[in-house]
Amino acid sequence: MRKFGGERLARTAAQGMLVRGERIRAPRLFPMKHHPHFPRSGLVARLALAVILGFSAAWLAAAGTTVKVTVLSTTDLHGRVYPVDYYTGKAAEVGLAKIATLVQRERKDDPDLLLIDCGDTIQGTPMVYYHNRRHNEPTDPMMLAMNSLRYDAMVPGNHEYNFGLAVLQKARSEASFPWLSANTIAKSTGKPAYDPYLVKEVRGVRIGILGLTTPGIPRWEDPEHYAGLEFLETVGVAEKYVRILREQEHVDAVVVAMHMGIDGDPALVEPASPLRPAAENAALAIARQVPGIDLILMAHTHRTVSALSANGVLLTQAGYWGNHLVKAELFFAQEESGGWKLQAKSARAQPVHAGIPADEAILALIRPYHDEAQAWLDTKIGVSARALDAREGSLRDTALIDLIQRVQLETGQADVSLAANYNRSAFIPEGDVTVRDIAAIYVYENTLYVVEITGAQLKAALEHAAGFFLPYEPGRTPAQLMNPEIPAYNFDMAAGVSYEIDLRRAPGDRIRNLVFKGEPLAPGRKLRLAINNYRYNGGGGYTMLKGAPVLMRSGAEIRDLIIDWVTKNKTIPAEPDNNWRIVH
Repeated sequence: MRKFGGERLARTAAQGMLVRGERIRAPRLFPMKHHPHFPRSGLVARLALAVILGFSAAWLAAAGTTVKVTVLSTTDLHGRVYPVDYYTGKAAEVGLAKIATLVQRERKDDPDLLLIDCGDTIQGTPMVYYHNRRHNEPTDPMMLAMNSLRYDAMVPGNHEYNFGLAVLQKARSEASFPWLSANTIAKSTGKPAYDPYLVKEVRGVRIGILGLTTPGIPRWEDPEHYAGLEFLETVGVAEKYVRILREQEHVDAVVVAMHMGIDGDPALVEPASPLRPAAENAALAIARQVPGIDLILMAHTHRTVSALSANGVLLTQAGYWGNHLVKAELFFAQEESGGWKLQAKSARAQPVHAGIPADEAILALIRPYHDEAQAWLDTKIGVSARALDAREGSLRDTALIDLIQRVQLETGQADVSLAANYNRSAFIPEGDVTVRDIAAIYVYENTLYVVEITGAQLKAALEHAAGFFLPYEPGRTPAQLMNPEIPAYNFDMAAGVSYEIDLRRAPGDRIRNLVFKGEPLAPGRKLRLAINNYRYNGGGGYTMLKGAPVLMRSGAEIRDLIIDWVTKNKTIPAEPDNNWRIVH
């Protein structure tokens, strides 16, 4: 237990979690309100996990005619079908093929279940990268697998836009189910660019499914990747369409499938910050402020949330990469008028593990895409004199991060480069180096920008990066001071200058001895700075770089630039230049 805002916080599932004075209830099966067929005694509460214990059928029988509607959800699959880590070549307990096994089991119990994906689906592995960038003629592999599994709907996430609108629209056209996003608006018409919602009737019960996409896309993507679209704030849009679903479509329950989630510790919902704008993850705001919602399927934050209750709304999230499948159940009793009333609901995030086999039909369906990607990844392109890794890439200068910097500096003819540790698990072996090894260094679909900035802007960017470390505490190491709420990809390091990060100083005043070409960097000195498009658009809170004059842009992803550099130069530099260090 601990104090926050004068109130005690219970941190166990059985006791619940408090969010700014509102009790976010623990996972459980709970009734919608007191009802003669659903006595309070023994019904609520002492369940710490959102599981339906075998009593549900008998328990509902007293209500007369009853219907259970099952809703399954996946999210943030990021191109994972095969249970494999493409960057290491090793098996991984993730992927849509394993999820398929769970879905098929659930369909045996409930053939009428609903299956929904909450986005970030067509991007994220070398397999879908190869398809989207190098061999896009066949059907999108994710849509192919999802069609086979009979998905009912999908919400586009921000990463659906990574490869541009042509790739997005092709994948969308190949889906046998609608993509839903009520707050993505076509500027030419002022109307939603996707279907805003879907109504499904399950054994006479009408279920409304509303789709919402995080409106943060313009902060992360190049404008041409969402040309002609705008992304509205979601609370007002949700309120509008929930009213339509209730009053015009006459649904019996409203499910909101969103590519948004909850930031930070759900028991201490953090205020908005440049790193995490308020609208990016509006799940709790929508649950609190929009009446008429029964279930929210969350996404985007890569969290696993079995069940939370806020304002009577059940929230749940299926993790990421297909490592969980959410199963939500809605229980309805028929009223004397013939209508249906939601009486109880539950949710649980079911984990994927080694004991769940991959579905052979899905594996066979996607095998051509998988084999094509594996052949490309196994291509030998260079050599390394010794083994290199990125485990400490955010604590000291390393040869792997320097390789990214070198490629950015040379490609952009830049004075200074900014890059981060994009994959702490990246590893290059001694000897032959393959495409797989290099692809693991840079796992995102970023492109290169060269912009003009001043010395003052560079120092501001480095001070912002140094906020990756918590305020100094004597005796704690830099590793212990790393802020767990800030991902490593938002801690930029610079090449082309030398400097120190003095953790003993207050955040905002930690960069010392910043030197360019042997002299202290003058605040007004003009520089050609190489960065990725995410930084150029202000991603990660680097607002001092947003909108800087563009001197050069690459058409290729930075990953491909690095692969091309190694293919041409053959030998990977094995020693860092040690141009920066941490002082503590």
